[in-house]
Parts: sequence; C-alpha cells; structure tokens
Amino acid sequence: MPARGKHRRPGRNPFTRGVVAAGTGTAALSLPLLGAAAAHAAEPSPSAPAAAVSRTAGADQASPSLTYTVVKGDTLYRIAERHDVSGGWRTLYRDNRAAVGDNPRLIHPGLELKVAASQADAGDSGASGAAAQGGTATPSSARSTEPAVAAEPAAPAAAPAAEAVPAAATEPAAEAAPAAATTYSDDLDGWIRESLDVMARNGIPGTYEGIHRNVMRESSGNPLAINNWDSNAAAGTPSKGLLQVIDPTFQAYHVPGTSWDPYDPVANITAACNYAAQRYGSIDNVFGAY
Repeated sequence: MPARGKHRRPGRNPFTRGVVAAGTGTAALSLPLLGAAAAHAAEPSPSAPAAAVSRTAGADQASPSLTYTVVKGDTLYRIAERHDVSGGWRTLYRDNRAAVGDNPRLIHPGLELKVAASQADAGDSGASGAAAQGGTATPSSARSTEPAVAAEPAAPAAAPAAEAVPAAATEPAAEAAPAAATTYSDDLDGWIRESLDVMARNGIPGTYEGIHRNVMRESSGNPLAINNWDSNAAAGTPSKGLLQVIDPTFQAYHVPGTSWDPYDPVANITAACNYAAQRYGSIDNVFGAY
C-alpha cells in the first residue's frame, strides 16, 4: 500500500466477506476525537481541566443524575467514561440530544449536560447524608434463626390395593426452551467479542488479541476517533472509528447485518477485519499502518 495514503481506494467489492478499515499512517498513533469547540490532532491531547459539576437536587436514589458543564477538550465519550454512564456515550447523547444537536462529536464549552451517573459516582452525597442523621447501615434482609421443627413419625403404609391401577400414559417431554440470546457489554471488550461472533458467521479470520492490539494503536479504544490531518483527510476521506477506516473502504468491505455508521464499533471492527483478511490474510498479521 502507498506509504502516505495507507489505502488504495478499492473498487466496489461484491461481498465476499464484507468490511473495510484504514490506518492512520504511523505505527504508534493515538487518534483524536472532535471535542468541545474544535477537532483535535491525532496525538493524545493534554488532560482537560476539571469540569464544574453540580449535583441535581432531589435526585432519584435508583438513578442519580448530575448536571455537567462542558469544558474545552471534552467529548461525550470521555464524559461518559469519567462518570461510568450505563450505555456509554450513546446514552449520554440520547439524553442530551436537544442540547447537543445532530452532531455528537461537536460540543461547546459551557454546555450543560444531564449525566445519568452510576451509584458509585453519586455515593458520596448519600453516605454523608446518612452520617449527618446518625443512621447506621442495616442489612437488606436478616436470616431466620428459628429452631427446626421436629419431623413427625412416618404414616403407616397404605393397605395394598385390591386391583392394580393402570399406569398413566407417559406425557411427551416438554420442548427444550430456546437458548438465551448472547449479550455483550457496551465497552471495548464487548464490541470485540460481538465482532468476533459476526466474523465467525461470515468466515472472516481474526482473534481477540489481534483486534485489540490494532484498536489500541489506531484509536486508543475511542469509537469516535477521527484523523483530520493526514493524506486521507486532505483527500476528503478522513479515517474514522476504532480501527480508523476511510468511508470508501468501509462501504466496500461492510459486513451485512452490521450498521452502516462507520463510527459504530462493531461495524467498524468487522469492516476493518474483512479488509485486512483480503489484503494481509488476517487482522492478526497487521502490526502497523495498513
């Protein structure tokens, strides 16, 4: 592949396997995510200043929430990670779409977001409240310590029946319940495992280690990463997602049954692995820009 372009633009490829990826052009590149107010370079950005967070009064104990004020350098992905939001950045975007707008990659400093924080994130206020009231934690349930009731003597054996009673007809065995659908966690581990299942169904080779190694080099595990500075970006097709795939490659190697959104983690991984399988034999054989 050309040294600077990383990918040749592929022609339309009838689906043999279905998916595509594009590299960043360097072997150890952490790609940027378009954050608050501007798109950042692919190099890791310095830590953002601490954001102002105010707790929402009267929050529901079962689903505590915060009001988070966006600061420069923030992204929905980083905010969701920081506050352990169930469902990740997608849930955060869904809950705040009216405030964020149609582009989840563009948020501005000063924007206030409603964050459905985890129990651990909201635990400080609950603990301090209990201490102020002098209360103590009590177990949710207590075990019974009542003595066991003595067993009664066995009843005498019934008298033999005068006539033999015919045995009841054996009922057919109940049909086995269908296996429960596989569920995956909404994080890098879950995305890779779901991708491996999709790849197995479509005959695309690759292992967990091979995918994880390349994801960490290309995007540091950020599904919204985008490269806005290399030759692909200059040509109008920036590399996107976990495995930094350009749009023409993604469309040519897309795996049926996955999303057509190049930022979708599973669609991005499976397309990249399908491309790598056809060009290098497997994503496991990729150790640099591809």
